Amino acid sequence: MNNSPKELWKTTPHKPGVYIMKDALGGVIYVGKARDLKRRLANYFSPSSATLANHKTRALIHAIASFDYYETRNEQEALLLESKLIKDCRPRYNIQMKDDKRYPLIRVPAGEAFPRFQLTRLRKEDGARYFGPFAHSYALTATLEWLNRRYGLRVCKTSFPNEHNFLHCHADIIRNCSAPCMGRISEEEYNRRFQEAICLLEGNGRRAVLDEIEAEMMKASDELRFEEAAKLRDIRENISRILEPARRFAKGSPDLPGTVRPQEDMEELGRFLGLDSPPEIMECFDISNVSSNHIVASMVRFTHGKPDNQAYRRYRIKGVEGQNDFASMAEVIRRRYSRILGESQALHDCPEGISRYAWLKELSRMGKAPIKVPDLVVVDGGKGQLSNAVNELKKLGLQDMPIVGLAKQREEIFFPDQSDPLVIPHDRGALKLMQRIRDESHRFANKYNELLLRKRMRESILDDCPGMTSRRKEMLLTRFGSIAKIKRASPEAIASVKGISKKWAVSLVEWLHQH
Repeated sequence: MNNSPKELWKTTPHKPGVYIMKDALGGVIYVGKARDLKRRLANYFSPSSATLANHKTRALIHAIASFDYYETRNEQEALLLESKLIKDCRPRYNIQMKDDKRYPLIRVPAGEAFPRFQLTRLRKEDGARYFGPFAHSYALTATLEWLNRRYGLRVCKTSFPNEHNFLHCHADIIRNCSAPCMGRISEEEYNRRFQEAICLLEGNGRRAVLDEIEAEMMKASDELRFEEAAKLRDIRENISRILEPARRFAKGSPDLPGTVRPQEDMEELGRFLGLDSPPEIMECFDISNVSSNHIVASMVRFTHGKPDNQAYRRYRIKGVEGQNDFASMAEVIRRRYSRILGESQALHDCPEGISRYAWLKELSRMGKAPIKVPDLVVVDGGKGQLSNAVNELKKLGLQDMPIVGLAKQREEIFFPDQSDPLVIPHDRGALKLMQRIRDESHRFANKYNELLLRKRMRESILDDCPGMTSRRKEMLLTRFGSIAKIKRASPEAIASVKGISKKWAVSLVEWLHQH
């Protein structure tokens, strides 16, 4: 980990993966994928004159101070991981994949008598089943079309097809659908076929299907039906690409082989900070205040040097007027650890002579604490944010909880009651671990701010509705929760809100459906 980038490149394996270029301050400036990591990285650390002729590439090469990489099993995994990291880090030298566009998924809606496949790019918590994401959208579309034809699955958009829908459908006539809505096959037979298609997407029976298609292709070729053989060849290639095993990467740092070594980084960080033991549980806080309308905070937790996604928390700052990072940090620290204290019922049994924090640590060790207290708290910011956080911990009786501030400008680490910061060399894993948790908290806070902004933009459509007032808008959103639920509500339900007449409720529903 202490080698120069060029020396590290010489030890890079000839395997597919993703590489992350960083500048002198440890900021991510470029993310790329490679079928062969070592050969791809040669363009940066042993560049040709043609490569250096491109001014953008030349500037990138001069800015590289260090890099990390992750090995993947195949190129498809590398594509998916590259997209995820670009969206998380938003490097300045990357142009593509910075937007919200995602790789496609296959969705199976829940609760339908005759289930179907849908294509989508957004995974929701709606009870549906999802497969993917898939890196090759064209191959996915072609494979899904082949699956629907092979098993006679419906592609109509209605959730519960019946005889009325059948009058407008030609899929049965051209034999692309088994027409369960008309009773051509029973519901049990249709669901059996659908389950066979599901098993294939899960990878079961993949080899048998590919061998069957290959046999059909060879037969068509022998009979000089070359056009049909070419179509079967394309189908086989598409299925192979789509069903190639690929992991879905969760938020945070992926658990893959490479230069990121969480356990070693955690142990080294403990030594740099002078802790009694490696910080197995770390919590990091960040404030995001894009505007005074939405001031939010995030708390992310790393366990054994890796993201613990289930323990992430997000907060809307309530008690701070305007943009004030110091006061906002104090509020979120107070809310987080006062809750931990409140949920630890055994605190009243704290022995005399032992601090609250030490007793919470002991309760965590014995498995009696609902929430394990962290071994290290990190606040994103310098002396100001750290000072306010420390004051709140003192008020809660947690003054001995280890806490530091990480200032982004020079990646300096500040300690309570110490004027001089600690500067860890940028090529050390200890600092990289600090950067990973800080960047993850920053990403999580910004994501929440974007979510609230999009929600507010959706709600703003109500302002254009004739007769809408701020009071009515507030009451409607309080009662129904969202625009979509107001749209689905009956005029009678809307009129049950105080101050809204039945006549205006009818006009509101009509207006929402028109817009």
